[in-house]
Amino acid sequence: MWRNYLTVGLRALAKNRTYAFINLFGLAVGLAACLLILLYVQYERSYDQWLPDANRTYQFQVYYQSKTNSDKFDNQGAPYVTKAALLKDFPQIESATYTGGPQLTLLKDGQATQVEDGRLVDNGFLDTVSLPMAQGGRNALSRPGTAAVSEAEAVKIFGTTNIIGRTITLIVGGKKADYRITGVFRDLPKNSHMAVRMLARADFPSLFAENNGFLTSWGWTSGYVYVKLRPGTDVAALNSQMDAWKKRNIPDDTFNGQKHNPGDERTFKLVSAPDVHLGRATNSGMTPGNDTQTIATFAVIALLILAMACINFTNLATARASQRAREVALRKVLGATRRQLMIQFVGESVLLATIAMLLALAVVEIVLPWFGSFLDADLKLRYFGHDGLILPMIGLVLLVGAAGGLYPAFYLSRFQPARVLKANKSAADAEGSGRLRSALVVIQFAVSIGLIICTAVVYAQNVYARSLDPGYKRAGLIQMEGIGSRAIGEQGDALTRAIAQVPGVESAGRTQIGVVTGQTSTTSVVVPGRDQPVDMGVYGVDAGFFPTMGIRPVAGRLFEENRPADDMTTPRPEDPAAEKALVARGGHIVINEAGVKRMGFKSAQDAIGKTIRYGVKDEYGGMMNLTIIGVIGDVRFRTVRTAVEPTMFLLDRHSVGWLLARFHGDPRPVRDGIERVWRRYAPDVSFDSILADEVIARAYQRLDARAQMFGLFAVLAVVIGCLGLFGLAAFTAERRTKEIGIRKVLGARTIDIARLLVWQFTRPVVIANIIAWPVAWWLMREFLNGYDARIALTPVPFIGASLLALAIAVLTIGAHAFRVARTNPVHALRYE
Repeated sequence: MWRNYLTVGLRALAKNRTYAFINLFGLAVGLAACLLILLYVQYERSYDQWLPDANRTYQFQVYYQSKTNSDKFDNQGAPYVTKAALLKDFPQIESATYTGGPQLTLLKDGQATQVEDGRLVDNGFLDTVSLPMAQGGRNALSRPGTAAVSEAEAVKIFGTTNIIGRTITLIVGGKKADYRITGVFRDLPKNSHMAVRMLARADFPSLFAENNGFLTSWGWTSGYVYVKLRPGTDVAALNSQMDAWKKRNIPDDTFNGQKHNPGDERTFKLVSAPDVHLGRATNSGMTPGNDTQTIATFAVIALLILAMACINFTNLATARASQRAREVALRKVLGATRRQLMIQFVGESVLLATIAMLLALAVVEIVLPWFGSFLDADLKLRYFGHDGLILPMIGLVLLVGAAGGLYPAFYLSRFQPARVLKANKSAADAEGSGRLRSALVVIQFAVSIGLIICTAVVYAQNVYARSLDPGYKRAGLIQMEGIGSRAIGEQGDALTRAIAQVPGVESAGRTQIGVVTGQTSTTSVVVPGRDQPVDMGVYGVDAGFFPTMGIRPVAGRLFEENRPADDMTTPRPEDPAAEKALVARGGHIVINEAGVKRMGFKSAQDAIGKTIRYGVKDEYGGMMNLTIIGVIGDVRFRTVRTAVEPTMFLLDRHSVGWLLARFHGDPRPVRDGIERVWRRYAPDVSFDSILADEVIARAYQRLDARAQMFGLFAVLAVVIGCLGLFGLAAFTAERRTKEIGIRKVLGARTIDIARLLVWQFTRPVVIANIIAWPVAWWLMREFLNGYDARIALTPVPFIGASLLALAIAVLTIGAHAFRVARTNPVHALRYE
């Protein structure tokens, strides 16, 4: 019996090659898309599952929410002081570690290079984060002055992984020291929220002895705290105690004569290492995180494409039902039961799905390297094992076979043999199936139109984000990191002046906030007439920063080097006498227009000359007067997803981290000239430069990928929908051959017949807009709401998508309709 079913199924496919191609191609594309997205989802959910004791390893995160405005920031990092407080109060914690502080610079052969993904750690790191070790043990970093590197980094530095006992020279916080290699760990896979290639054991209390605020401040977040819980610990119970924990540990401070507790604006939470990548704080970690909404969106789209392929199968199977009515009738006469017929037709559907799955696997194997590179993901197709796809593939085949074959099986098996054989229904129409087919075509094109709209909106937002005026001149700007290093020290002024003299360089300036650097620094100020303190971003710059960025004042003036009152730079390390003198004197600041609104001034001009109060250490005077001398426009240093921060700028040449240079001409010789100057003035600081345009391109890389993914899925959806439409048109034209012949005999023109056939299949496309438009509008509204600067959601993409889908549908069936309409009616009526 099964052999007969297989033979009949294969013969049915061979007899109807168009039907077989449409179904096989559509199903193969749908299954391939589904498998690729399944691999991507599996990869995204596999982050840090490879880590030993991953289920007991947690990252301590801090979520900031201002009490006076809507400012908020979810941070994977935590202050240094939290580690000791956690160990003190929670015996459920087996071990804890802190990693953070200044960057590592490797000194080799007289050249200083920044260590990619180099981390300073304390002695508990390897006990808490159980990196797989290739050489050395968990005690490899038990003493300061020791280091562990990844296998790739070992080969990069020494050319071999057998390096235990060898020495490297690192510059940390401006201080040069030798570190002995005591461990080599396996290269971390891409699916990790941690980016680590070198670990250097630090003594943080000694390293920051001159900056006690790092060690004691609850608002200073510049590193990460990890803990390992004891087996059986209930982490939910621990997280529920965090509010009481912060009240016990975070001391009150005094601001403008009023008590204030930093913990009131912060929420603390332990997050499992495998949950960090898709967690709440995805934009503040060692590696970029992802959000579950994006993954779910692409998964749903892949399933919709697969559903469209199943719709094609159902539509074409019911359309072909008339051709198999006689077969069903004869089988019933010979004793076949309805159950046997249903098994036969579902079996044919599963057979088709199996062949399509084999084709889909071939497609996946071919495109997987490109797909993984496109998503920057290490995607691998494994058939067996804990992450093998053999069971999901079998499940998909059965699911698709059942979804595509159940309705045709029910529909075909219900034919009454007496009616079919008596009426000779070998060429009769498929009764009662027209409405279902039309409804399924509507669903197909609703999905296609919706995806085209989403692609157009995402692409338009991408173009808008790139072309939006950021408030500074992006072209001809090069950005360098490391100018704030202690190794440069007082040479910073001379270095900046020397770079400004490089041929091709027009100006140079230093800043604490650059182009998409991720730097965030906030403080509270007191504005006269306001009861509550006002939160403001605060960043140090030098006098050359604004001219170099091409930023002009909208009111007042900017900092000038020949005005000593503008300069708030004090000696480093801190000189109490100089700090007290500065506080007594007061300072000048420049704010942006967002800061004008935040402080409550009527206009930019109204803010000029106003004085606010700024909190400093009690031993230096407690509060300092700052006079607003200038207002600039709202400069967008970050991406369009982030709102422009109300900001005040101080002329403080020591509170900087990036150097900017404006140039003209070819950037390569300019960069080479700047590097030569840098090496001369700062040989112990690595030279790391990038064009501002390249920074922006990297920042919007994920948005680009999302737009391209939407475009790819939209094309696949349209192709599958058009294939089904073409197949339906072909079968419908075949069934209506006699009708067309009679119409032509009665005087109908070719254009009339073609119009009739085209309208029959474009009408569902028109109806599909009624479904697609509101759904796409709601989805794109939510998408655009995630951006501070966004395009308006106009009718243009909706109308354009509808016209495009209609044009594609007309072109798909138009040529076929004209061919059928031009057929000589004699061929249809000669036997009547």
